[in-house]
Amino acid sequence: MTNRFSDNVDWMRRRVQNVRVADKIGHVRQVTGLIIESEGPEVALGEICELFSNNSAGIATAEVVGFRDNRVLLMPLEPIHEIHPGCEVRAAAQANSVPTGRNLIGRVIDGLGRPIDGKGPIRAEYAAGGLNRPAPNPMLRVPIKEGFSTGVRSIDTFTPLGTGQRVGIFAGSGVGKSTLLGMIARGADSDVNVLSLVGERGRELREFIENDLGPEGMKRSIVVVSTSDQPAPLRLRAALMATAIAESFRDAGAKALLMMDSLTRFCMAQREIGLAIGEPPTSRGYTPSVFSLLPRLLERTGMGEAGSITAIYTVLVEGDDMNEPVADAVRGILDGHIVLSRTLAQANHYPAVDVLQSVSRLSRSVCNEKQLEIVSAARDLMALYRKNEDLINIGAYPRGTNARLDRAIDKNEPIAQFLRQKSNELFKRDQSFAMLSKAMA
Repeated sequence: MTNRFSDNVDWMRRRVQNVRVADKIGHVRQVTGLIIESEGPEVALGEICELFSNNSAGIATAEVVGFRDNRVLLMPLEPIHEIHPGCEVRAAAQANSVPTGRNLIGRVIDGLGRPIDGKGPIRAEYAAGGLNRPAPNPMLRVPIKEGFSTGVRSIDTFTPLGTGQRVGIFAGSGVGKSTLLGMIARGADSDVNVLSLVGERGRELREFIENDLGPEGMKRSIVVVSTSDQPAPLRLRAALMATAIAESFRDAGAKALLMMDSLTRFCMAQREIGLAIGEPPTSRGYTPSVFSLLPRLLERTGMGEAGSITAIYTVLVEGDDMNEPVADAVRGILDGHIVLSRTLAQANHYPAVDVLQSVSRLSRSVCNEKQLEIVSAARDLMALYRKNEDLINIGAYPRGTNARLDRAIDKNEPIAQFLRQKSNELFKRDQSFAMLSKAMA
């Protein structure tokens, strides 16, 4: 009697296991453009699936991006030239786990956490379910009170950052974003840097790592990259993976710096996915899901209960239009913005930070009264000079007419020299304020 009962229990267990396995297997029914439609398996949004041919040879991996008429919509993460109707679709095990730990430092990985630097496998710990974590409880976030040094004089004085602040670097193409990010990575007062290069040109990746970042920056950095030729889901995952890695260091009490280049390409990847699954375009072709996803990504960084993530996102503005949809949405979420000017770049003024257009919302929290007074005085003189620059250049302003304008003319060149900085020069925050005081004396 006991043996018969045990046999029945074993039989039921095997049946349940077989049903579960069957639920995790589907079959390709249709391919339309970038979308693969599969009948099954039983998966959730964002999960990774593997495609097999003839039940044996693996073809590719794909991400679940939606559902339609009881079918699973997938977007491939790699080329799918061998796909055919009837290909098996299986849910991948632990495909959304995030590598963590200090063994990641100095490595270059892709959006799936795989090393691409040729240095062999990474001996890292893996955290399940960390790719799409919610933002920290706002009531448990520690207030920002400590200044964060970037090593760049124009940022540390005119747009000072706090530890745990989130700012955007807004610029058109070719005005020095990558060089500026490399300077910050080398000069930042952080324990670890996590850099996410989303939609980067393949040619520029090695150049950025070797020239802009350099050995000094790489020895405390983790680079997560997805090049422009890779599918949209993989570009999206590069940003999510970098954010999750930075979160793991923050949870361990570290002072992390997250830099993402660029947030615009992240939005373009989500737009590509949204349009492929039939989402209607709204503002300049961007789908509503783009503006829903942005705050969920950006709010994950900042202060935590123990550590911090100071986040710097670049925003590639189309046609130097600072009010285009992505730039406008991002500016409303972040705690400040740094504007790079093409006019300054063309005048060989690097870094091309337009300090009059740049704003840090936490200046009063991280600067003392003396520092605020010096920066305020410098801003006043720069604004006055810019307002009257045409009159001054054509000689229409006679000196002695306005004492404040005379002082603005006298201090224009010293302030401009202060704002210029070579890429191999880095300064502590206190040094930068001392040099600005000297320029204003």
